[in-house]
Amino acid sequence: MKWSIKLGRLAGIDVYMHLTFLLILGWVGWIYYNETGTLEGVLEGIVFILAVFGIVVLHELGHALTARRYGIETRDITLLPIGGVARLEKMPEDPRQELWVALAGPAVNVVLAALFIALVVGLWGAGTLTNIEVVGGSFLAQMAGINIVLAVFNMLPAFPMDGGRVLRALLAMRMDYVQATQVAASIGQGMALLFGFLGLLTNPFLIFIALFVWLGASEESGMVQMKTAMSGLPISHAMITEFRTLDPSDSLRHVVDHLLAGFQQDFPVVDREGELLGVLTRSDLVSALRNKGEETRVYDVMQTDFEVAHPNEMMETVFNRLRECSCRSLPILKDGRLVGMVTMDNLGEFMSVQGAAKIASRH
Repeated sequence: MKWSIKLGRLAGIDVYMHLTFLLILGWVGWIYYNETGTLEGVLEGIVFILAVFGIVVLHELGHALTARRYGIETRDITLLPIGGVARLEKMPEDPRQELWVALAGPAVNVVLAALFIALVVGLWGAGTLTNIEVVGGSFLAQMAGINIVLAVFNMLPAFPMDGGRVLRALLAMRMDYVQATQVAASIGQGMALLFGFLGLLTNPFLIFIALFVWLGASEESGMVQMKTAMSGLPISHAMITEFRTLDPSDSLRHVVDHLLAGFQQDFPVVDREGELLGVLTRSDLVSALRNKGEETRVYDVMQTDFEVAHPNEMMETVFNRLRECSCRSLPILKDGRLVGMVTMDNLGEFMSVQGAAKIASRH
């Protein structure tokens, strides 16, 4: 993920921190300084938030290690201001496996909550259980409260929370996976509307949660429908076969003419024998024009390290690679020769046409 720095490895999984996470540290430090007016208070606040996100890492690690039991690796875990994200290579296709992977994260919080509660009772007696809160009380009591809140919040039956995936997995045991996703997404969006309404009446923070849930439900539903539509189809069905190529000796002024004359954003660079040498992206073109001028040759600014695909590769596989490499397009090579291009835009168009054709076939 862009704008992230690596913190280390845990159980063989890279752990990253998004730079926006520093905003949370600064914000919490400022709040504690206003309340205490001391450096010790600031440090107390920072230690508290770091402990909270340590719990978040353990939560995500629960998902990752359970997925590993089913042969699914985790690319990385990233800390964000809104929590953590464990990027699994894929979601389990078996609903029962997805159920256990989804439950593993909240289960970690339940175990941690029980552990902290036991420590509180062991140190200060059962009477102190009434002091378990997220804000206030001892550090151990706060940690117990945080884990209880995280377990309950994540089990809400709405994407992108774990409860949404639990609901989808349970439904998928009785109906089609796509239909199960749509039902779970609809329930999640209904909860988002409820959160938004309550937010208007009580706490504005609920409006932010409502937006988060609504977008998560919409994205999950759209992604599943797209992957289902792509299933079993080679990328040759959707690749672009009419596109412009560049010669490595072309000037950037020549590329600008191509860019303005059509829809193409990225350009494959080939030699006279048709061998693919590199790719010139729109962002690299704009940067080079700004820093080097329009007489610069394509060869000097093109990318030589790039992803390619084969016409017989499955569309879903190529789609996932496009997402992972954060690139706009992939050249399609057959026997070492350029035969097509694929972009996120034309994959989206292909899905739209497929969807319209399916609707028409029902009438």
